[in-house]
Amino acid sequence: MKNSFIKSKIFTFLAFVILMYWFVIPAVFTHNVVELAHEDKTDKIPAISYKVWDYYQKGQYVSPNTPKEIAGNLKKMIEEDAEIGVVSAPIWYVALEAPNYPKEAFPEGIPVYYHFDGFSGDVHEMNTINHFIGMDPMKRGAPYLRAVAPYALVFVALVFIFYMLFDAKILDFLMLIPVALPFIFLGFYAYWLYWFGHHMHEWGAFKIKPFMPTVFGDGKVAQFTTHSYPTTGFWLLLAISILSLLAIVSRKKARRAQMRKQD
Repeated sequence: MKNSFIKSKIFTFLAFVILMYWFVIPAVFTHNVVELAHEDKTDKIPAISYKVWDYYQKGQYVSPNTPKEIAGNLKKMIEEDAEIGVVSAPIWYVALEAPNYPKEAFPEGIPVYYHFDGFSGDVHEMNTINHFIGMDPMKRGAPYLRAVAPYALVFVALVFIFYMLFDAKILDFLMLIPVALPFIFLGFYAYWLYWFGHHMHEWGAFKIKPFMPTVFGDGKVAQFTTHSYPTTGFWLLLAISILSLLAIVSRKKARRAQMRKQD
């Protein structure tokens, strides 16, 4: 019984650490940084946001259009009007390849990374391509999810904390939220892909029929080849999901052992 309770707390703690480091801290401390930079309201960006953004940007994709000497420095990137994205763990990515984007200049095609709290990658270039076929800019997608994402992630972190400290059956149900995180993201992602593909505008230079963009795998849109695959953040969410499920199972096992002992 005691071992199962300990295992439950260990699984919960590991899930908590992953969530905090890769999602909560970057999402909370850099919340609205991209929007404030675009709106020339940099005076409202806290000093700590610059430090957190610079730290988490290391190792993430940087557009080839961004000068190497300023890449990863939020202050300098804002000054140079460079492409800025969110820095929480990217969950999914889409890349477009076309003859007018040569491999020499764009070795990864035109990639865009999807996060709980926004986007990163060559967002401006992707929006230009979308405009060409009559599709809305990416910021139209999941606006409420992106706005509440930091608060929702903090809520999940609190669920983990309570689950480690207390033994209440209601917490088992709340722990199903982190179990479902990968599927929640995929659900929103697929829905908004469908929405974009079925809300085309007449002002597009290239007219195409409503379509369902590729959720997973390779596809083709007009003259573009598309690639859509999970990336780092999705596997981290999957780890959180599995650890959360193991925590619930271990907790239930401990309760059953306790009941048998009382009988």
